[in-house]
Amino acid sequence: MKIAFLGLGVMGFPMAGHLAAHGHEICVYNRTAAKSSAWAKAHRGVAVASPAKAVVGAALVFSCLGDDPDVEAVLGDAAPAVARGAIIVDHTTASPALARRLAARFGASGIGFVDAPVSGGQAGAETGKLSVMCGGEAANVERARTAMEAYAARIVHIGPSGHGQLCKAVNQLCIAGILQGLAEGVHFAGASGLDIDRVFEAISGGAARSWQMDNRMKTMAEGRFDFGFAVDWMRKDLRIALEEARSNGSQLPVAALVDQFYADVQARGGGRFDTSSLVMRLKKRC
Repeated sequence: MKIAFLGLGVMGFPMAGHLAAHGHEICVYNRTAAKSSAWAKAHRGVAVASPAKAVVGAALVFSCLGDDPDVEAVLGDAAPAVARGAIIVDHTTASPALARRLAARFGASGIGFVDAPVSGGQAGAETGKLSVMCGGEAANVERARTAMEAYAARIVHIGPSGHGQLCKAVNQLCIAGILQGLAEGVHFAGASGLDIDRVFEAISGGAARSWQMDNRMKTMAEGRFDFGFAVDWMRKDLRIALEEARSNGSQLPVAALVDQFYADVQARGGGRFDTSSLVMRLKKRC
């Protein structure tokens, strides 16, 4: 299958690589041309200089970008060249409102659109074990499913356009609360003079266990915060969730508070630290 992949960041680069490894004909575009060239050297595929060139003749168009303006700009450039009958799958974590607008816009031209944000981080992208939450027409999700299976361990159709993004907001809300609780636990353990390895051994087999505990408790205690998903991006995701909450009337007091804590980490120079860096704020050094 001929596939275009737009956006080769820490997620998109390996995702496009998995597609190439599965035998698809891949054409990639990235706004920083050096990344496109590096990808083409590492994998079977072609790098081009514009989104419009990348999507010519593609049955599937994947995008993995930064925020709403990036998606609008890149897909706006690509739109005139996307073939009628093609499916666009946007893996960017963006707003539900944008997903609905793009689905309507492309649908009017006979092009399918799926909002399909992912969870699993850089490690999940590299190992091909991402979880994908999809919004849009079921038939479009199914047409793209086989290709997405190249880099995903789980693909779930949540509902109509925008529902993939809403599900991703739920994902980020849950993570934010867990990370703050874990940060406080690690901080408390250190202040109490506890051996963090023994604490982990004791509590990781019980009700407190989580993916974050398994993968970040010890590194948080060691002050290592270079594990991919940055505070800057988490604040973007929480902004989307909080904006949607104002629209649907839901109450998100913990998320609003944790968002403020992440703003503090940013102010201390930690915007590129990964999200487990909340503990740094408690230690008053960032």
